[in-house]
Amino acid sequence: MIERIAVIGAGTMGNGIAHTLAVAGYDVVLIDAASEGLARGLATIESNLQAGVERGKLTKEAALAARARITPASSSDAAAGAQLVIEAVPEDLGLKHLVLRELEEVCPPSTVFATNTSALSITEIAAALQDPSRVVGMHYFNPAHIMKLVEIVRGLETSDAAVASALEVATRSGKETVLINEAPGFATSRINAMIGNEAFYMLQEGVASARDIDKALKLGLNHPMGPFEMIDLVGLDTRLKVLEYLHQSLGEKFRPCPLLVKYVKAGRLGRKVGRGVYDYPREGASSNTSI
Repeated sequence: MIERIAVIGAGTMGNGIAHTLAVAGYDVVLIDAASEGLARGLATIESNLQAGVERGKLTKEAALAARARITPASSSDAAAGAQLVIEAVPEDLGLKHLVLRELEEVCPPSTVFATNTSALSITEIAAALQDPSRVVGMHYFNPAHIMKLVEIVRGLETSDAAVASALEVATRSGKETVLINEAPGFATSRINAMIGNEAFYMLQEGVASARDIDKALKLGLNHPMGPFEMIDLVGLDTRLKVLEYLHQSLGEKFRPCPLLVKYVKAGRLGRKVGRGVYDYPREGASSNTSI
């Protein structure tokens, strides 16, 4: 049974995953080489735990116990005692390879490595390791401490034991799971990226305003968020990287809309910087906001 987990990356997804695991009773090491990023991640966890108490989702005692289970660290060496490591670093294959190779040096052969990628190939990510069978996809959704689904993704060489470990942890954390055989974009990111990209084409063509497109999908199709609200939450740069990968893998139907590319070049990356399709109060730029 898994009891000790390390999470690599204290950003939006990493801190949300660490929060979820700690509430479920796991001992968590939250690792980020950037001290400021680590501090922000911990502050977000504390804020979200307090919000859970205020909404009646957690007792004050449970929130304090969950926070006490999270140990911050700045080096991958701190993952040495973990039975499962979940990497939640940016969607860059080279960076993920670097992280996994560092982990391979410090973790025992029995440690399972999970990647929170929303679209990249689990098989390609796992190729960085001498034993790729220990790598599995665990695709959490933002905000990870609230959203119920985790996609468990099996790469070409992912072992049954790695899948079982991922299912065990997700289930104990109160999540629902779906098991996906690796394909570009898995199930959710592939569909979601296409919807968001088409919305940008509609905006570019003057079909309707961003707010009216969002309103139409929320009220007409019963989507909980409009496509532009979603892409601002995810980050326009993250969505663009996913689309570029899907375009390369699956062809022209995923070609990124030029207007989306223009927004990213302009630095309009979404809530995390205070401006994307919409503008956000500056204090909300660091608020807790994948696919």
